[in-house]
Amino acid sequence: MFRASHRLLIPFARTLLLASIAFAAVPASSQSSITDSLAPTPHSQFVIVKSPNIALLHQPEAQSDRKPDNPATPTASPETPTLTNFTHPRDSRYWVSGQANIIYQGRLPFHSMYEGQNSFRNSAEYKTSMVGTLYTALRPTRSIRYNTDLILDFETAAGRGLGQALGLAGFTNLDVVRNPNLGSVPYVARYGIHQVIGLTDDTTEQQAGPFTPAPKVPVRRIELRVGKMTLPDFFDVSSVGSDSHLQFMNWTVDNNGAWDYAADTRGYTVGGMAEYDDRAWSIRYGLFAMPVVANGIDMDWALSRAHAQNGELEMRHSLIRRRKGVERLLFYANRAHMGTYREAVDAYLAGVNSTPTITLHKHFGALKYGFGYNTEQELTAHLRVFGRFGWNEGQHESFAYTEVDETVEAGADYSGARWHRPADRAAIAVVSNAIKRDHQNYLRLGGLGFLLGDGKLNYGRENIVESYYTWHAWRGLFYSVDVQHIDNPGYNRDRGPTWVGSVRAHVDF
Repeated sequence: MFRASHRLLIPFARTLLLASIAFAAVPASSQSSITDSLAPTPHSQFVIVKSPNIALLHQPEAQSDRKPDNPATPTASPETPTLTNFTHPRDSRYWVSGQANIIYQGRLPFHSMYEGQNSFRNSAEYKTSMVGTLYTALRPTRSIRYNTDLILDFETAAGRGLGQALGLAGFTNLDVVRNPNLGSVPYVARYGIHQVIGLTDDTTEQQAGPFTPAPKVPVRRIELRVGKMTLPDFFDVSSVGSDSHLQFMNWTVDNNGAWDYAADTRGYTVGGMAEYDDRAWSIRYGLFAMPVVANGIDMDWALSRAHAQNGELEMRHSLIRRRKGVERLLFYANRAHMGTYREAVDAYLAGVNSTPTITLHKHFGALKYGFGYNTEQELTAHLRVFGRFGWNEGQHESFAYTEVDETVEAGADYSGARWHRPADRAAIAVVSNAIKRDHQNYLRLGGLGFLLGDGKLNYGRENIVESYYTWHAWRGLFYSVDVQHIDNPGYNRDRGPTWVGSVRAHVDF
C-alpha cells in the first residue's frame, strides 16, 4: 500500500516540479503583466477549498464564498491576481474545478524518556502526503431567489503522516488520512443538494465557488443542504486559519480541537443542515451521522441512538471603526456508542481489566457535548488577527476528530500586498491544548486512545507554535514553507519538545 501511494506521488511531484521550473523562469515583470491582464472582476474571483477536512479560504482582498458580506474578509483591490489556472465562467449553470496539495514534512530527533504504542516517534523521519480533488456542481435553473445546486466531488488521498499520525493531539498535517490502510483509490468526497430560499428580491454579489456556483444570493435567505459533506465547510470557518492548502497545517490550528465533529476516518459524514442569513448575522443548525467506532470509516445509520447536532450563531461586526470583524459561537452534542474514561480506569484499578481499555466500557446513546468560540478582526488593510476557544465535557472518549478537551488559540496573518505580492501570506499562530483529569488518568495508567498512548504520562498542556509563508508563484500555483514547534507532545512532559518543518506545493485548476 505504501509503495502504491508513492507510485502515485512521484510522477505527480515530478510534473509539479517541472511546472514550477517553467513558471520560475518567467520574469517577475512578465508574471505581473500576465496576472494583471487575466485578473477577474472582484465578483468572479476564485475561492480555494481545503480537503479532506475542508473550510473555505477566502482569497486575499476578496469577499467570502460562503458569506458574501463577511466583514472579516478584506475588500477586493485592483492588484488582486488570478488564483486559479483556468478562469471560471461567470453566471454559468455548472462548476468544474480541481486542486492538488502536496506536503513534505520532516522531524528532527528529540528528547524522550520512553515511548508507547501510540507515541510520536522521537527518531528523525520524513513523510509526504498528497490530496487531489475534483469539484463539480450543476444549477438546474438560473434562478437566484430559488437557486438549486447539485454537488458531486471526487477525491484521492495518498502518502502518510509522521509517526503514522499518532502521538499528537495537534497533529502536524491536516491532509493526512488517519488510517493509511485506506489507500489512494479515488472516492466520492461530497454529494448533495443545496437549496436557496430567498426571503427578499434584494440580492448581493457572492464569489462563485464549488459549493455556491450562483453569482448572487438574496440578502435575506434560508439555505438548506442535504448529503455527504464535511462540517468545517460550514461551521467554525475562519478566513485566517482554516485551510491546510494555503494557510496553517496543524489540526488544532485550522480547526477547533475541542470540537469532536461528526466524521468518518477521512473527515466526512452524511446529514442535513439549515441556515438563515441576514445582512449582519447568520444562524445554522445541522443533524449528522456518527461513526460506528472511534475514528471509524463506517457510519451508524441508527440516528435515534447515534447522531451529531451542531449549531452556530455568526455575528458580523467590528471592534474597530472602518475595519471588519466577525464572531461565531458554536455548540455541539454527539450521541454514539462511546465509552467513559473513568469507568475504564475504575475497572483497571479493580483488577477487571489488565490495562485501561475504554472500548470495553461503551454505552449506546452516550452523550458528548461542548462549545466553541471563533473570532476574526481586521486591524489594518493588510493585518488580520483571529482566535478560538473550545471546551467539551471530557468524560467520554474522543471519538471522531482528535483527543482535545480544551483549546485556546490566537494568531495573525499579514498580506504581501505591502511588497507588491497581494496573494502572498505570512502568518503565525499559537495554540494550547488540554485534556480533563479522567482522560489524563486513563493515559497515565497505560490506556490507549485512537491517537494517543505513551504507556505513561507526566501531564502538561500540549503547546504548539506554527508559522508559515505562502508564495504565489503563478496563477494557481503556490509554494509554502512552514515550521511547527510542539512542547509536551501528547500532553507528556517526559517527551519533547520537537520541531517539524514542511514544504508545500499547491495547484488550483
